[in-house]
Amino acid sequence: MRNKIIIAVSTLMLFIPWTILPLRSFDWALESPVAEIMISCYAAFMIFSGIFTIFAYKKWKIKNIWMQICTAINGIYAVGGIAAFLLMIPGQIK
Repeated sequence: MRNKIIIAVSTLMLFIPWTILPLRSFDWALESPVAEIMISCYAAFMIFSGIFTIFAYKKWKIKNIWMQICTAINGIYAVGGIAAFLLMIPGQIK
């Protein structure tokens, strides 16, 4: 039962980063403080989902084909989240 819940959570984590696309269609989401906060939150979530899925795959040994797919995609999301944070660093240094 625990494995099914973890697989469901990992699957849900695949789709949450895509919710930024409809949010970015609003004018308020493109203004400076809101955009930076929103991108930071999504990047942090992507990093967390990658770490969670890799941890579940390695430590808890949930190694079916769907979990392998979730691990690969969430790992790519984690790298993208780290890249987003790294791209924001020059704007924070003044």
